[in-house]
Amino acid sequence: MEINGVAHTFITAGDFAAARGFYGQLLPFLGLTCVADTDRTYYCVGGRTAFGIQAPPAAHAGERFEQGVVGLHHICFRARSRDDVDEVHAFLVGIGAHIVHGPRDDAYAPGYYSILFEDPDGVRLEINHVPGRGLLTEGGPNTVGQSLDP
Repeated sequence: MEINGVAHTFITAGDFAAARGFYGQLLPFLGLTCVADTDRTYYCVGGRTAFGIQAPPAAHAGERFEQGVVGLHHICFRARSRDDVDEVHAFLVGIGAHIVHGPRDDAYAPGYYSILFEDPDGVRLEINHVPGRGLLTEGGPNTVGQSLDP
């Protein structure tokens, strides 16, 4: 058995309207096509992946994501080239996204190049390009006990 990728990722937004506005710009820019857009769900597919957001239950409306607690750490989309990473960075600056770090090389793998930014609820998102198969090096950030924080 070998899986064929990640079928989809869904997150719950604390501020659905703000998240819908952000992802409604970002996901189509990344080449994903909207297949569901309701008052509680926004869901796009493309590039052998899918990504969606949903509105929170009333008891959790307005809450923000807290990086580093149990659960999601960040989401990384893979770009086809360094130029694509640069293009997404320019797009994000243009829409006023919160940039954690601009395009840079990192030691996670040879040629690792990425940007890190946050959605309106503070969920961290990354766009990276890693040449070849895109594997992290042994002892990289996927090693137990190491952090992916910038």
